[in-house]
Amino acid sequence: MISMSYDLTHLPLQSLLKPLSEAGTALARLDERIARSEVGSGFLERSHFADACASLWIDGELVHLEDLVLHDNGHDIRTPTHELAIARDVLRTRRRIAAQPPGWALSPDGLRSLRGQAWPAASLGDGTVDIESPALDADRAGEGEGEHIDGGANALDAELAAIDAVLARSEAVLKEAVAPIGRPRDRDPLVYDLDWDEDARLEEWRTVAHQAENLPPVLQAIVALDAWNTLDVLQHAPWLGRHLAASILRQAGITTGSHLGAINLGLKTIPVDRRRHRSQEVRLLAIADGLIAAAETGLKEHDRLALARKMMERKLQGRRVSSKLPELIDLVMATPLVHAGTVTKTLAVTPQAARRIVLELGLREMTGRGRFRAWGVF
Repeated sequence: MISMSYDLTHLPLQSLLKPLSEAGTALARLDERIARSEVGSGFLERSHFADACASLWIDGELVHLEDLVLHDNGHDIRTPTHELAIARDVLRTRRRIAAQPPGWALSPDGLRSLRGQAWPAASLGDGTVDIESPALDADRAGEGEGEHIDGGANALDAELAAIDAVLARSEAVLKEAVAPIGRPRDRDPLVYDLDWDEDARLEEWRTVAHQAENLPPVLQAIVALDAWNTLDVLQHAPWLGRHLAASILRQAGITTGSHLGAINLGLKTIPVDRRRHRSQEVRLLAIADGLIAAAETGLKEHDRLALARKMMERKLQGRRVSSKLPELIDLVMATPLVHAGTVTKTLAVTPQAARRIVLELGLREMTGRGRFRAWGVF
């Protein structure tokens, strides 16, 4: 076992009572507004990207939101950096947790999977995972301006390629599943500290999380995150602890459905000297303030998206019933980025018509290129 431990016997409950109440109320208010909003799904999709960028910022790296969106959609305008690859890992992990049942990430199987022991690496070349949906693979096969679309032939090729990719990934998953769970993994001593016992540290963190189960849900999440940071559980994935803290809030019902709180956005606003202070009380209060800030930021972003939708809907006045603009508005609000191939396929229009209605809607062009352009509302 590791020599260090986390003390739960002297929690500053008196000073935490007010921020805990404010954080729980703010998070519940945001969750309720998202659940009843017509832009709720689009807000959640955007929060994945924003939270991933904020996570890298907390760890001392800078990744622009536009670059991550373009990289995730295969429309990079420059060579992807190592930081961008990490941000995409954070993004995928967040999406994966949100797509699973609330308690999955905190279960033994979930933790093992998120650590990478049951999540096979594919073709990224840096130990990261590349598991995509066949629908996305098929969509990417038809990306671009649509000048060379060849009807059913290309569509069939894309579907077959997607099926082959899924089969290859499934085979990799099965091979990993039958391997011993506790098997040692070969690690480069130049990259990893071989004396760093992640299994022991993770077990210590799980013990702390179990001891905190009788605490209020918001306090559980705060303690779990502080313990993760104190114990330095994983050498190269400190961001996973913040996802697990958000999972605790989701499991307790503070956030519901697929809403995984974007707590990195709130922690980003807290000075680093507070988040890493030697005093446990200062750190816990800093995390509580971060949760409040995350909820407030989410409410502002939601209201901004709702206003943007209303502004775009004003352009529908006087349009024909057969106009494609209403469908384009729905598409734009559902995702941070759309490209010509997506618009052409979703709206069943020609590439020229897709570009024309995008210009009519006044969307922001994000790539600065003449071909393979992408637009979004930010």
